[in-house]
Amino acid sequence: QVQLVQSGGGWVQPGGSLRLSCVGSGSISSDNVMGWYRQVPGKLREMVAVAAYNGNTNYGDSVKGRFSISRDDAKNTVYLQMSSLRPEDTAVYYCDLVQGSSVYWGQGTQVTVSS
Repeated sequence: QVQLVQSGGGWVQPGGSLRLSCVGSGSISSDNVMGWYRQVPGKLREMVAVAAYNGNTNYGDSVKGRFSISRDDAKNTVYLQMSSLRPEDTAVYYCDLVQGSSVYWGQGTQVTVSS
């Protein structure tokens, strides 16, 4: 079993920055993919960024050039550095970890971008 605990998030003005963290514990294999998704009420969960164990990364079109994902495998942690935030980035952000056929989710954290 794997547990993911998120931290960070909150309120920020447009143009500001925030960093999210997600720490994993339990039976985590080395060949996993960790990522960030977000969801607003009434919409499907959207991929924000993912990072594989081999260094490959992928970003959603709406965050390219503004967000950066990174991993610290020694700490089983994935980060999401968000810059140039926009009101449309407002959402609940979830981290996930995929290994084999299993997917695990963090508890979610609210990010609100407004003036």
